[in-house]
Amino acid sequence: MAILGLAMAAFILAAEAAAMASAASLVTFIFGDSLTEVGNNKYLQYSLARSDYPWYGIDFPGGKATGRFTNGRTIGDMISEKLGIPSPPPYLSLSKYDDALLTGVNYASGGAGILNETGLYFIQRLSFDDQIDCFKKTKESIKAKIGVAAANKLCNEAMYFIGLGSNDYVNNFLQPFLADGQQYTSDEFVELLISTLEKQLSMLYQLGARKVVFHGLGPLGCIPSQRVKSKTGQCLKRVNEYVLEFNSRVKKLIATLNRRFPRAKLTFADTYGDVLDLIDNPTAYGKFCHLSFFRRKISSFPEQFLFYFPGFKISNTSCCNVDTTIGGLCLQNSKLCSNRKDYVFWDAFHPSDAANAVLAEKFFSTLFSGPPSVAPKPSP
Repeated sequence: MAILGLAMAAFILAAEAAAMASAASLVTFIFGDSLTEVGNNKYLQYSLARSDYPWYGIDFPGGKATGRFTNGRTIGDMISEKLGIPSPPPYLSLSKYDDALLTGVNYASGGAGILNETGLYFIQRLSFDDQIDCFKKTKESIKAKIGVAAANKLCNEAMYFIGLGSNDYVNNFLQPFLADGQQYTSDEFVELLISTLEKQLSMLYQLGARKVVFHGLGPLGCIPSQRVKSKTGQCLKRVNEYVLEFNSRVKKLIATLNRRFPRAKLTFADTYGDVLDLIDNPTAYGKFCHLSFFRRKISSFPEQFLFYFPGFKISNTSCCNVDTTIGGLCLQNSKLCSNRKDYVFWDAFHPSDAANAVLAEKFFSTLFSGPPSVAPKPSP
């Protein structure tokens, strides 16, 4: 659920033009949880954090579940589309000899957290430590393909997107039957998260990561799985306060690491306010679309005619009628809403494809102000 404020239109066009010009050379590595997963957990035989159920992917090309935890595309998919590059494939779908390793990989795993104990009841998932270890193996494979110097250059110039922390709260600290919620106060828990994250980001730097974007957490107290815990159905203020403290601490950590590490360009994407606005004011996110968008089908209207697409209608519950007592995912026997574009949330945790499109549009406008990295070709 990560977004940033809209930049000026001129900046968007300039960034998009620059990115499209070098689209084939952009290398991206994605680390995260179910918000950015594209199918890694499908390859974990015993994982309970999976979305290979019929309704997932209903609005994805082909209409079938792909391992994405939404009805369509993730924000990462949409940013890749805007750049004209393929969305990075799931790490577990590749062999160590695959040439796709040279153009970017997605390590995200549903249920993953900053802490290794987060999501333990999902049996199998790739924690952030696991994902970093997978990236380490990726780099070794890249070295074997193109040599040490070229591999180091690729990793130094690649972009790294990290979105983690939601599960550390939703599927760890906030669960009364798990140890961390009983063992730590909220202040102690955020301290544990930050100290662990510091070591993890330092490890990524040692492995070559220089251009890193860390997505701050959105208002977790407002997602459907948390709202049902409120007697009035409102956002849980206490949970949102935890999130704001976490975001503040990560922002300070990013600033510290930028001072500590030479050539580091770490960025904290503080997305909380914009995500909250989408939830609080869903109907405000309508848009006008010029007739040229429809020119092939409708040619009799004036050139200046605009179509208006209404905003979202519902943001306090999910399109898929989920059972939050057993996890809140959209199962095959669940009933769907009549219009999926009316809803901000797809299930109890994840945005819909339509909401992701809004978030991606805003997020993209803040990225790619510099030239993307070059993806070397494998040696013969």
